[in-house]
Amino acid sequence: MTTQATHAEFTRDDIYEALSNKRRRFVMHYLQQYGHTGSLGTIAEHVAAWENNIDLSAVGSGDRKNVYTSLQQFHLPKMEDIGLIIFDQRAGTVELSQAAADIDIYTELVGRHELPWSMYYLSLGGIGGSIVTGSTVGTIEFIDIDPLASAIFTVTSISVLAVVHTYYMHQDRIGENEKPPEVAQ
Repeated sequence: MTTQATHAEFTRDDIYEALSNKRRRFVMHYLQQYGHTGSLGTIAEHVAAWENNIDLSAVGSGDRKNVYTSLQQFHLPKMEDIGLIIFDQRAGTVELSQAAADIDIYTELVGRHELPWSMYYLSLGGIGGSIVTGSTVGTIEFIDIDPLASAIFTVTSISVLAVVHTYYMHQDRIGENEKPPEVAQ
């Protein structure tokens, strides 16, 4: 076991390297979902099920062994070197490191044709700010809106967007649901 895993400070490159592989993301999901620790065999079984999009009970020994071997020989040592996990090869146990909590900011999933949430906030803030400023200064003459009403509208809109954002972020975060975000629900 390394002591690095308990005191790690990650670089962005380390996090992206670790999360660039689906098996490593699935290991992180398992550890965050199932109590931050697990046996290599159990983790391999879950990863094999998620990779093949099948029930845990349908995982064959060949699939499980394939995942087990690649986790043991390649992925888990790499994750331990970065400091995400503590991997005890002798005991066959894997534990999420204390420092791994810092990776949440890197796990927001944005699809190819989706906008990041920051763009929604920026747009809504810009529109609301323009309306408040225009109605206060009087440059938006065709809109007869009280400045207080436009400010209340803007604050309410941003608050509602924040609630929706929070809901969706919990749906798409590694370790939040039973299955990883990449696996069809």
